[in-house]
Amino acid sequence: MNDIGVIGGADGTTQIVVSGSIGGPILWIFFGALALMVILYAAFYRRGKGKAVCLALAAVFCVAADQAVKFLVVNTMSPGESEPLLPPLLQLTRVHNYGAAWSSFAGQKWLLLGVTGVILAAVLWVLARRIVRHPLGICACCLILSGGIGNIIDRLRLGYVVDMLDCTFIEFPVFNVADCFVVCGTIAALVYYIWIYPNTDAKNWEKDHGTDPAQGK
Repeated sequence: MNDIGVIGGADGTTQIVVSGSIGGPILWIFFGALALMVILYAAFYRRGKGKAVCLALAAVFCVAADQAVKFLVVNTMSPGESEPLLPPLLQLTRVHNYGAAWSSFAGQKWLLLGVTGVILAAVLWVLARRIVRHPLGICACCLILSGGIGNIIDRLRLGYVVDMLDCTFIEFPVFNVADCFVVCGTIAALVYYIWIYPNTDAKNWEKDHGTDPAQGK
């Protein structure tokens, strides 16, 4: 169990201190966000207005989960500090990433914000035009949006992204919960586009508009 206390006073800096392992809470937050997203959308995905509301709530839950994990890490670990999470697969290591994956484009804050913003705008456009209607495609878009927003918040507020998930069985860059959402969403989007889209949403779009957007007709 973690013990929470406050250090400081009126004449000094006040800090929230949490002692003990934070691996358990982080895992609960991460998997809880994914479960809530699936439950919310599964409950209402056939309802027109309810679908949009549940999509927004699911995205909010995922963004909140990402920010909660980052808050725990920042307030319990020093930069570069590590502790076990899921040995021998993962450990927690606090890292401040000023670039993208593998620290590429380090220091290019506005470029990274711009690229991320364009990608998120494209995902929102696809949803708004109802090009994507199948539950798997919508969940994929929700995950990508959530992850992108989570990292945008960091870059705007801090100038860097807080990473903490460190693979111990392979050499791999430290990443965060938002990155997990983006990767899971991208994989789900590929599965949806290759195996589901041609037989579902593509036909619906062609029926409604007389064209298939994937073929540019």
